[in-house]
Amino acid sequence: MARLIYLLYFWLLFMPALVLVTVFFGALCLALAPFLGPRTTGRLTAVPWARFGLMFSGINVRVLGREHVDPKQSYVIVANHLSHYDIWALYGWLGIDIRWVAKKEVRSIPVIGIACEVGLGHVFIDRADTRSAVSSLEQAKQRIVSGTSIIFFPEGTRSHDGHLQPFKKGAFRMAQDLGLPVLPISIEGTRHVLPKGSALVTPGNITITIHPPLPAPDTEGALDELMARSRAAIESSLEQTDVSPGWPDARA
Repeated sequence: MARLIYLLYFWLLFMPALVLVTVFFGALCLALAPFLGPRTTGRLTAVPWARFGLMFSGINVRVLGREHVDPKQSYVIVANHLSHYDIWALYGWLGIDIRWVAKKEVRSIPVIGIACEVGLGHVFIDRADTRSAVSSLEQAKQRIVSGTSIIFFPEGTRSHDGHLQPFKKGAFRMAQDLGLPVLPISIEGTRHVLPKGSALVTPGNITITIHPPLPAPDTEGALDELMARSRAAIESSLEQTDVSPGWPDARA
């Protein structure tokens, strides 16, 4: 019965409200960006939008390891990817000014796509066009300064079963090119909330674990080692974090 009540609430109340909230914050983002810039605009629009989505779909978020972040330092952030809810969780609760590297299809999403590109300065990549992807990453490098970080899902796509997939090298090469530390982040619980391939949301708990940053690689061999160390850090919290699904209140 609780599940039925939640589904009725989600589709009849939450989703219509989310559409309205998305349009409002998207329009506000485009209006503010020319005057305030992406950092302040994101804090005033994208963060509350993400928190609305989490809170009113019954998701409780906790963040561990904030002491590992220097607010004046830029990072190349790498995180595992389980669900669309990863994006809300990171945007709403990470507390870092971030630019996303997203697949080009996100650009075509109404309101969200134009707000991400024009208002917030996120980067879209055409994975089928290597030259275009390299050009997009070159543009992204210009935006990673003064505490602004760029975030990658190095697996490239969401995991079906929660296990880490092979990592791609793009994030680590960018860290090498820019001389920036890599900040590994583990996300757990979002697969229970909204699994890949499903449209059924379940209230639950999400844990974000921020690991100590790892220094930028200076050789090809060091790059491979950095990938392995980042993967090990992310995987360590996936094995230890208790994030069983449930029906919590919406507080975080």
